Amino acid sequence: MEIQNQLKSLADKITKLKDKIDTEESTKHAFVLPFINILGYDTFNPTEVIPEYTADIGLKRGEKVDYAIFQNEQPIIIIECKNWKEDLDTHNSQLFRYFHATKTRFALLTNGIEYRFYTDLDASNKMDEKPFLEFNITALKDNAIHEIAKFHKSNFDIDKIVDNASSLKYTKEIKKLISEQLQAPSQSFIKLFAKEVHTGIVTKRILDEFTELVTKAFNQTISEKVNDRLNAALNKETQKQQEDIIEVEEISKIITTEEELESFRIVVAILRRKLPISRIAYRDTQSYFGILLDDNNRKPLCRIHLNSSNKYIGVFEKDRGETKHLIQSIDEIYEFEKQLLQTVDYYESE
Repeated sequence: MEIQNQLKSLADKITKLKDKIDTEESTKHAFVLPFINILGYDTFNPTEVIPEYTADIGLKRGEKVDYAIFQNEQPIIIIECKNWKEDLDTHNSQLFRYFHATKTRFALLTNGIEYRFYTDLDASNKMDEKPFLEFNITALKDNAIHEIAKFHKSNFDIDKIVDNASSLKYTKEIKKLISEQLQAPSQSFIKLFAKEVHTGIVTKRILDEFTELVTKAFNQTISEKVNDRLNAALNKETQKQQEDIIEVEEISKIITTEEELESFRIVVAILRRKLPISRIAYRDTQSYFGILLDDNNRKPLCRIHLNSSNKYIGVFEKDRGETKHLIQSIDEIYEFEKQLLQTVDYYESE
């Protein structure tokens, strides 16, 4: 999928250059305009991508939105850009005014790294308060790439995107609500389950008891589902594929460098507050230097890639997929403390 490769290249560029970008204008030129190009729109064609597009509102003149993308001489997307260091939460009101003035159906608020797409699901020609599509370009998932592709010039269909926007928006909100309830369940949420399984009156004591039980039950269910899927996948692997997963290689071809050992010591320093040092192990392979929990290849904490001209750290999300991040030196491993601790929490909750 070409757009996937293009987005990945842009994400790598952003990771490498962002610390050298200091202004909003630089953010636009280095990060946002390449994204518009990836969508198939010619940023050098003033009839297709218009910078500083006028969005006058009533008596207020001279209001301009950073970019407007046109199709058939009509604005289809307006884009408001901010410096990559800025928090987008404080800027959607400005875009709200522009949306009403331009009569477009889609608005994009971005700092070049975070992207938030809005439409008017709740009231016609009035931008919704919450985006229907939101993503971080440096940590894209497949479903987000699929939605981004719908905005490509060759695929763009207003009706199809709007029809799907409702599902995206409410699915996102439901997932957020589920996540919040798993972290800190409300009394009404606990009461729902207590009433189903408890035969007596649901008193405050019963609610307190069920708060812990419901939280534990959900965490166990999620862990069991994940393990079931992993086991099913492993059972389908051939013996050769299993050998590839645990990466059994000839020891004579593997040379563990001092830089790799130093990266291991950095990870130990980060995790020793949560784990005994004895539970943190490493296995060197020809492809990468792996750091594991309990010396278990199915519990990777991170992977250090130092064998090419570029250096990377690979961290693991809940689905256990590896996400690589470009680093200039192994000292930058300290910047991934949060991800490493979250990975430990996930394994410990199983």
